[in-house]
Amino acid sequence: MVILLLYSFHLSFFFFFFTWHYNFRLAGKVAIITGGASGIGASAVQIFHENGAKVVIADIQDNLGQAISNKLGGKNVSYFHCDVRNEDEISNLVDVTVAKYGKLDIMYNNAGILDRPFGSILDTTKSELDRLISVNLVGSFLGAKHAARVMVPQGHGCILFTSSACTVIGGLSTHSYAVTKYGVWGLAKNLAAELGPQGIRVNCISPYGLVTPIGGTIDESIIPVAEQALSEIGNLKGQILRPDGVAKAALYLASDEANYVSGLNLVVDGGFSAVNPTMMKFFNPEEIETTPKVIHRSNM
Repeated sequence: MVILLLYSFHLSFFFFFFTWHYNFRLAGKVAIITGGASGIGASAVQIFHENGAKVVIADIQDNLGQAISNKLGGKNVSYFHCDVRNEDEISNLVDVTVAKYGKLDIMYNNAGILDRPFGSILDTTKSELDRLISVNLVGSFLGAKHAARVMVPQGHGCILFTSSACTVIGGLSTHSYAVTKYGVWGLAKNLAAELGPQGIRVNCISPYGLVTPIGGTIDESIIPVAEQALSEIGNLKGQILRPDGVAKAALYLASDEANYVSGLNLVVDGGFSAVNPTMMKFFNPEEIETTPKVIHRSNM
């Protein structure tokens, strides 16, 4: 009887420890998530928090960001107004985070904007290009710079970026958007080379199209239609990519499960970039007639 009770206790303890460890994959870690008030960023805030991280939401959408912080409650989630185009604000964001929590383990440079779903280079204005570069590329550059400033002395850290599937296949976005996302991926590769010897991992997450507020306010009634349209155009059937799917990819890269993963562009596209669409139409001609023609605002 005593042996049976001891066995039962050890089994219960093992199950508890395994469950705790799996559910708290970021336990003890401190993370900043830019663009954390909506879309992919808001999902990442939720998932990082659920996995034990102390999270600082950085955004310019004050009402949304503060609402998320209030909803999650406690001292482990806070909101900080930060325009990623402004280096002083980025520097202050990092300094305040370190002053509050004593360190910075994860910098997720996720803030981004979209110009329009499609467009020719002939009707692209320089002002559109400058606007996207200032947020998507310069903002990511500054976030990485000031994260590295505090991570190098620590001797460890993880820097993440949200890039796009347009970095692996042409024609998925406007040229302005593609320029910025290719720049982010190039920056990540270079940083992985420079910061690896300092114990800092650097990776990208590049999602296929998904419905988020990146292009502006979304009519909630349109979301299911837009998601279904993107799913039908995609390669992997029976699944829909949503913000939490991208956030879970970021969770993996931020966790110790990816402790030897650096310099990776993790493409979350259901195999879309691996498929030759012309050949697929040849083998599946019925899809030409059934594919929906509606595409809404999305990340690519």
